[in-house]
Amino acid sequence: MNTTGPDDRGPLRRMCWIFPDRESTRMTETWHHFFWDLYAEAAEELGLTWCRHAPEAVTVDATDPAHPVVYLDEEPVTPQDTLFITALYSLPYQSMDVFNQYALYAVLEQAGFYLPFPPQVSLIGNDKLATVLFLADSPVPPIPSIRIGTGRDIAKHRYEVALGGLTYPAIVKPSGWCGGGGINLARGPEDVRGLASLAQGGDTTLIAQPYLGDGTVDYRVYVVDGEPYAVMKRIPEPGSPVANASRGGAMEFPPVPPELAEATAYFAEKLAIPFFCVDFLYDGERYWFSELEPDGVIAPDFTDPDRVLQRDITRARFTAYRDAHAKWLANPAPATARTVTPAPFPSPTPITAPTAAPSTAPSLRSEAR
Repeated sequence: MNTTGPDDRGPLRRMCWIFPDRESTRMTETWHHFFWDLYAEAAEELGLTWCRHAPEAVTVDATDPAHPVVYLDEEPVTPQDTLFITALYSLPYQSMDVFNQYALYAVLEQAGFYLPFPPQVSLIGNDKLATVLFLADSPVPPIPSIRIGTGRDIAKHRYEVALGGLTYPAIVKPSGWCGGGGINLARGPEDVRGLASLAQGGDTTLIAQPYLGDGTVDYRVYVVDGEPYAVMKRIPEPGSPVANASRGGAMEFPPVPPELAEATAYFAEKLAIPFFCVDFLYDGERYWFSELEPDGVIAPDFTDPDRVLQRDITRARFTAYRDAHAKWLANPAPATARTVTPAPFPSPTPITAPTAAPSTAPSLRSEAR
């Protein structure tokens, strides 16, 4: 356990979430109670200021490109005193912000700021098929997936060329949303057509996957400094294909299952970042790798009014950010290296054709459960 206090923190003074400012009044209140306020409290315990700003709050003066000056709501900030959290948020009401978010992340990276997860990590984590491809050799196998683009020609059903082996019922969901939003159970090809038609309204890309069965449980492993720190188990309510709390799922916080703890080493090697979450599904017989969440929500245990576990994980996360920032300051990448190779993130290795799935796998061509 890290016992360093505010006096040991180094020059870092501020953690700033870049978050599109489009929440409704109701949802703003909900999220503040759920995690934002606790995040601010945890940062303060470490002697840091916590803030949340929309992308337009950042202004950059690069009239001298060798010495850019970055302002956060008119206040100058530096790579030494400020750490930006640069997750890509792409829920429907944030879609117009996606390019601004991603472009700003690249600018901050090139301006010399330490980003706990650089821009391409955000992209890989945001698109569920990009996640599967990058982590295709996971020791916990990924769920077989098909990516469907939607648009003005959706009525031509050209995407169906890839759906010949999809068994039903199937899960159809947006490729880049979060919180269980938009996840549906398609019971036949006509359901897929209807969902694709609805997705057309927002140019929402879809993912189709075999359904693992009623009662499938979701495990979120919180990984801090490469180690499985804790796990959140989410159990769907009867009749629901989704275990997220926003869809009525119940949350528990058991010990990390040994198989998932062992798999963490693989994910930590592939993702050399101080904190991330990995979501797994358990169908009653085996685990399946589901999603990567670079900025996964640290949910509260509502059975504990003091939220001890949520505070503990959050403090560990922020301490890992602070320590990684200090190491980064001690060994900064030269400006020329940032220009040529802008991201301190391993390039994905070429992925070979997948081998045949074991007989127990929910293959796209397997019998429906």
